[in-house]
Amino acid sequence: PLQPYAIAGAIWYQGEANSGRATEYRTLFPAMIQNWRQAWGEGEFPFLFVQIAPHQGMTPEIREAQLLSWQKVPRTAMAVITDIGNETDIHPKQKEPVGGRLALAARAIAYGEKIPYSGPVYASMKVKGDQAVLSFKHIGTDLMAKGGDLKGFTIAGEDGHFTSATATIEGDKVIVSSPSVAKPVAVRYGWANVPDVNLFNKEGLPA
Repeated sequence: PLQPYAIAGAIWYQGEANSGRATEYRTLFPAMIQNWRQAWGEGEFPFLFVQIAPHQGMTPEIREAQLLSWQKVPRTAMAVITDIGNETDIHPKQKEPVGGRLALAARAIAYGEKIPYSGPVYASMKVKGDQAVLSFKHIGTDLMAKGGDLKGFTIAGEDGHFTSATATIEGDKVIVSSPSVAKPVAVRYGWANVPDVNLFNKEGLPA
């Protein structure tokens, strides 16, 4: 019933029901966005969405599927709320930061303002000895660890076994290592249903 009406864009906050089918969501969610855009006939209108909140029943795979959707579908943005979730309530009470982050995305994507609208996003990794050196996009003014030492990183060697890692910020890079991993091949960040993470940019937006 809304399709005859002109719109400037859409905001979307969902994913709970798809948490157990994250691989399917990688295809399903972009297909839905494409379907809406075709139905309205307004071109690639901005589609801004919220990454699912941390919760005991929400897997990291669903958050990853949402990240991948943002990265492959044009004129979309994703508001990250890893700092807002509630372990036992899938509908966390803090709504204002969610709206604020969506508004930043709208100003940037829909209205073309040159402002930071996302927290840091992984771009690439280089291995130097026993260290994984991570580069990021959307670092804003600078990277920062909110409230203390950087946390939430794990690292794996060739055996694929992930273990807790030490992570530090050096300029626009994050250096990740562990005494038990001599040759890193992979790093994870916040890979838990309720991640304990604190990498932000100085604009206050979480990675």
